[in-house]
Parts: sequence; C-alpha cells; structure tokens
Amino acid sequence: MKNSKQINKEAIITCLLYLFYFAWWYYFAYIYKSEPNIFIFGLPSWFFYSCVLGLVVINILVFLAVKIFFKDIDLD
Repeated sequence: MKNSKQINKEAIITCLLYLFYFAWWYYFAYIYKSEPNIFIFGLPSWFFYSCVLGLVVINILVFLAVKIFFKDIDLD
C-alpha cells in the first residue's frame, strides 16, 4: 500500500512537470509576441525561449523533483 501511494505521487509530479513544459513551450512558440528581428544566439527569440531555454528549465525542474520527491522502492 505504501508503494502505491509513492508511485501515484511520482506519477502526478511527472504529469504536472510535463503539463508545465507543454504550457511553457506552447506559450513561447505560439502566443509570445516579440519584435520579428530579435535573435538570441542566432535563433529567433520565440524559438530560443520555447525550445532552448524551456529544455534547460525543465531539465533543472526534473532533476530537483527526482532528488526531492522520488524515492527508491522495492517492487517485489
């Protein structure tokens, strides 16, 4: 019973992180309006924010979530 609570908690955290990443990506890819000639590291700003910075942010959040919330459990 204890294992199922931990597994459910980890699944919810994983889904929330995915939803956050999708919302981040969608906002910067489709809603974010910037000047058309703004480039960051040679990339359009919308692409940099949605794909490059979004990947870095979600990687940090996943790392922190695994360190803080996820536990090793015995599946036997």
